[in-house]
Amino acid sequence: MDRGMINRPKAILFDWDNTLVDTWPCIIQAMNKTLITMGQSPWSEAEAKARIAKSMRETFPVLFGERCEEAKKVFQQSFKDIHIDMLTALPGAEDLLTAAHGAGVYLGVVSNKTGAFLRTEADHLGWVSYFGALVGAGDAERDKPACDPVHMVLADSGISPGPDVWFVGDNAVDVQCGAESGCVTVLIHPDGAAADISMIPAPHHVFCDCSELQGFLLTETVPFQSIK
Repeated sequence: MDRGMINRPKAILFDWDNTLVDTWPCIIQAMNKTLITMGQSPWSEAEAKARIAKSMRETFPVLFGERCEEAKKVFQQSFKDIHIDMLTALPGAEDLLTAAHGAGVYLGVVSNKTGAFLRTEADHLGWVSYFGALVGAGDAERDKPACDPVHMVLADSGISPGPDVWFVGDNAVDVQCGAESGCVTVLIHPDGAAADISMIPAPHHVFCDCSELQGFLLTETVPFQSIK
């Protein structure tokens, strides 16, 4: 996790939930309504945060078996009913997007949130213009941690996945996706560089929030050169 001089990325791909926006309360509420409807016990906040990372099409068949499609409908309706009212941008997120976009960095989103919900939220926040593309669950052939959505989000950018691209997220699925795509991986963790990170692969950089990442990008990176 070297904090020395490094070349500024040509593109930054962001996870969405709990990287740029705080959606844990909404996700947990919708998930627990689904679990209860399906006759299962609701999850605590800690359990939900530990278990929710991959997309619904990967996790729901395991959780709900032959009732998977029924559970999807319950979750999607529950989420649809509350997600805009409960949507909150994380501190520093919009400033980071404004600064990076203004510096000419291509920005995209790779999320395991259903694509339609993702784009509705970005539109509600007035953030769509920051991004070249927003790719959510179900948009690509496979979801994170597969590399498919990374290729999709960069398809019209003229930038290939690799060390000129930073992948920013808040969990191991994001780091895995970025690493397997050959990108520089950036983890957002409340403890920042002091965090005890046990995930494999380990992220290249760790920042405590969007503001710290913005400061690093603007003060300790060299503009627009390929990382060798």
